[in-house]
Amino acid sequence: MMPNPIMPDRKAAKRPAAKVPASVTSAVRRAVAFIDARQQDEADGPITLEELGRHCGLSPWHLQRQFKRVMGVSPRDYEESLRLVRFKKGLRTGAGVAAATFDAGFGSSSRVYERAGTAMGMTPASYASGGKGAAIRYALAPSTLGQVLVAATGKGLCRVEMGADADTLIEDLTAEFPEADSIDRDDRALGPYLTEILRRIAGKAPLAELPLDIRMTAFQRQVWQALSRIPTGETRTYGAIAAAIGQPGAARAVGNTCGRNPVAIAIPCHRVLRNDWAIGGYAWGSERKQALIRAESTSLTTHSRPAGKKRVTG
Repeated sequence: MMPNPIMPDRKAAKRPAAKVPASVTSAVRRAVAFIDARQQDEADGPITLEELGRHCGLSPWHLQRQFKRVMGVSPRDYEESLRLVRFKKGLRTGAGVAAATFDAGFGSSSRVYERAGTAMGMTPASYASGGKGAAIRYALAPSTLGQVLVAATGKGLCRVEMGADADTLIEDLTAEFPEADSIDRDDRALGPYLTEILRRIAGKAPLAELPLDIRMTAFQRQVWQALSRIPTGETRTYGAIAAAIGQPGAARAVGNTCGRNPVAIAIPCHRVLRNDWAIGGYAWGSERKQALIRAESTSLTTHSRPAGKKRVTG
């Protein structure tokens, strides 16, 4: 384990990520630029692999494999993530679901609801009105880092926050989902979620998987998945995460994505440090970040990792 709780496990940190040939990176960048430009000009239906391949000078299937290698998602998923951003913007500016669907270039409302189920965490109409139609439950408990609030829909965790004052945490939750059908405290139902979060705050390795119900872009998905792969008790830099997802120049964007993590601890953004290995910022306070790293390091010097994980349901 780490002799210094703020410094990384040097052996783990020095493992180089698989090299992506410059020619592959260049082709994928051209593909990304083409998709971005198409979205900005006019949403006129999905881009086919054949069309994208012709633009990049690669066979469609080769481009598909290399795009996913670099970006972590397929060209179709990347394009639809942009459509979803455009769709949500339309909803937030007052367009109805039908108008926003058309403007974003989705072929049908059923496709929007299919994507919304995994990327938005609630139906489009619900998102447009600040969570209208969502039934959210939450639980609170004290911890070594102050009060902890966990909130969940029927699909999984939608918020995990830490703070000094329980009332403020509840106010923040209601501000995030002002039009939810219900936001009710239910410590019993969310007990398994809360127990697992408190266990991790104590520095222990995850005992169970936590289902999540959060909104994310394609890039956020890549970053948050990379964070979840950092072993308990180890740290990485923003630059290392950027390299791991095939975008070595995106360290600043990785840092911004960590700052937008809506589920503290469940997605372990506290394990990512600045490129100079300084502690860096943390949405819930750098002191808590340092304490989490120290707790994980200390705990794993005396406890072995669990052999397997079960799934927690709330």
